Amino acid sequence: MRAAREVGRRGRRLWTASSLAAVTLAVAASPAGAITFGELDGELHPNVGALLVEDDAGGYASICTGTLIDEDVFLTAAHCLAAVEEFDLGDVFVSFDTDLTDGVTGVLDGDGVMHPLYGSGGANNAYDIAVVLLDQPVAGIEPAALPEVGLLDRLQSERTLRRQPFTAVGYGLVREDKTGGPAALVDDPRRRFTTQTAASLQKAWLLLSMQPSTGDGGTCFGDSGGPHFLGGADSNLVVAITVTGDAVCRATDKTYRLDTPWSSEFLAQFLD
Repeated sequence: MRAAREVGRRGRRLWTASSLAAVTLAVAASPAGAITFGELDGELHPNVGALLVEDDAGGYASICTGTLIDEDVFLTAAHCLAAVEEFDLGDVFVSFDTDLTDGVTGVLDGDGVMHPLYGSGGANNAYDIAVVLLDQPVAGIEPAALPEVGLLDRLQSERTLRRQPFTAVGYGLVREDKTGGPAALVDDPRRRFTTQTAASLQKAWLLLSMQPSTGDGGTCFGDSGGPHFLGGADSNLVVAITVTGDAVCRATDKTYRLDTPWSSEFLAQFLD
């Protein structure tokens, strides 16, 4: 939580009437051109979608990002679903539209399930992982692949982790100005991607650089729950999800690892 009226870590402020007003879903982890310093994604990552709630105008508001990991399983961050419950925002929905600027099409219903230990592990392990179980399978989109347990530890032991590219994808706020503070963040709900490099590895966390001075981009508010793929822009192996980062989205992404036993065991129960 960033402030009394913020929910989650890297979410998006919803400027809709009544219940959605002034809700900041802080979901992403660090800056990366809507994803900060990134590029429009187009159809590069069709399995990355937006987590939505209904707004008071009869439409939908994007609050987080996520990834299709099975034909009817959408991976996201637990703090996104916790925020929906806390602020009584109703049901959750998913869309794989690339551009949410003029409304949302292809909305899918689903039920959210958070890790049962979410919020119990302190800063070392927040168990900040969740899924939305979709009512109908998604046709025509290849789900993302998940890592084997210990993959990032192995890369770390081989001293190759920091040489690996990572690709972040999301619908969050955009930053393209390297020097401005929060005022430089722009709301542009189109799916974007950016590349990053590893900064450090912790028990439950993968920290990624978002430093534009070193050529890295990152994530920002609204990107929470979104994927960090191991590899370049064509990679389909998601190894971590956006959770939090610095307030101005230009230093460090703190992402939750998927290659740990607890993440793997939680997700396995939902996969065919």
